Amino acid sequence: MIYLLLANGFEEIEALTPADLLRRAGKQVFTVSIDGGADAPDREVTGRSNIKVIADIEMAEMKLDSELEMLILPGGLPGVDNLYACDKVRNAIEFCAENNIFIASICAAPSILGKMDLLKGKKATCYPGFEKYLEGAEIFDEAVVVDGKFITARSAGVSMQFSFMLVELLCGAKAREKLGVAIGYE
Repeated sequence: MIYLLLANGFEEIEALTPADLLRRAGKQVFTVSIDGGADAPDREVTGRSNIKVIADIEMAEMKLDSELEMLILPGGLPGVDNLYACDKVRNAIEFCAENNIFIASICAAPSILGKMDLLKGKKATCYPGFEKYLEGAEIFDEAVVVDGKFITARSAGVSMQFSFMLVELLCGAKAREKLGVAIGYE
């Protein structure tokens, strides 16, 4: 099971691309509204480009257990700020870090991991200008960087590369190649 966290102001391409490709690869992906509850009982989340998405579940429905394979944090502002401000999001990230579960973040979202001191001694990348938030990380100017269970990616422009890396990590290189051929992206 994979949770993809959505907060108002998320970067649409960075969220929907991995959700789409991982589902095509046969993975169970749940989009999660962190803004659910009385204010948004319909689980509607609005992206930074004003595209509205109905999340599969609300944050209260998430189960942090051994079935969790990956947590995905899309970028976008103010989405990243909204993710970081949420105690439940930080608790989920800590759970994944403590239990050796993949945490994937793209664009400005790696800054959340940096602020939580999870990238110390790790290789990482992020949206240019956010490097200062990657506390103690070894910064790389690459599209996607994998260091153990941490996957970071630079920006919206590398959403496909990021998503294919997630497919490869969870499903293997052959599944990544097969999916690339199926959608005409090789």
